[in-house]
Amino acid sequence: MNRHTVFNHLKLQGTTLREKILKSILKTCPEGDLKSHENNQYRLSCVFIFFQRYHLMDNILHCLNSQSLKKDKFQIVLVEDKGGSGEGASLRQKFSGLNIDYFAPDHDWGKMGFMRNYGLSKAKGEIILFLDDDTVLMDTDFLKNLIDFFAADPSLDAVMPKGFASQTLIMGQYEYHDPFFFTNRCMAYRKTCLLDLKGFDSNFIGQEDVEFAIRFTAKNYNVLKTPSLQYYHPPLVYEDTSKGHAVGASFAGSKYNMIIKCFLFINGIRWLPLYFLPGLKNKFMARFALGFLKGFVGKIFKKNKKIDYQ
Repeated sequence: MNRHTVFNHLKLQGTTLREKILKSILKTCPEGDLKSHENNQYRLSCVFIFFQRYHLMDNILHCLNSQSLKKDKFQIVLVEDKGGSGEGASLRQKFSGLNIDYFAPDHDWGKMGFMRNYGLSKAKGEIILFLDDDTVLMDTDFLKNLIDFFAADPSLDAVMPKGFASQTLIMGQYEYHDPFFFTNRCMAYRKTCLLDLKGFDSNFIGQEDVEFAIRFTAKNYNVLKTPSLQYYHPPLVYEDTSKGHAVGASFAGSKYNMIIKCFLFINGIRWLPLYFLPGLKNKFMARFALGFLKGFVGKIFKKNKKIDYQ
């Protein structure tokens, strides 16, 4: 893919009102918790955080094994949560044609921010592609074309492919989610950008990619959103709001100052009345906001309670 071809693809830029507000109040951003990293040896590293669901890891590793990009150009980093397993470790032997490095941290289980940093610290690629175990890449030129995007424009810090629903015939089950979204289920960065921001906040249980997106946006990094790179992912439909509560607690205990936390609080409140309107997007965003707000208020209450009893 040459430079002319790249810049004829859709480049979805533009600044939203929320981005303008973030940039105005986040003159000084907190940093992530990445401590170290490997030297570059490959053009690209694919980084996974997974726990069990080995059949899904089989699927995505088959996708990567079928890529047209030469195997010596990319690395795969597998980080298995909860101490790992023999079956997880055996993926390296099962896909021996791929350059796979397997790790199983023995602490900080369940913290996606920590696990992302751990995987990033082991990545030896100039470009980092975060993927989920249930992500599917149908295009065998996906990795090659991704590298070409970065090569054609040295100013690019990140490339965001377009997401589509898999495992469903009902479009409405995925429409509530933006197909272009800062999500680690399929998102690529230059390693230099990730290192500058010190990676992720290690204390985030979930939505560590959303927190990272706040700092990425506030620092005016350059992202390309292109429909020419596509991935598939199961529809994000769930009833359980426990993840929302966990994310709320993560944001409440984050490094952001109270002004930012209040901004996030207000941003969450606006979704709550929409719960009673039709549409999946309204209902699930409202449930997520409720979980976040409960975690935020609960964190403040606990803090005040400790002060009262001292």
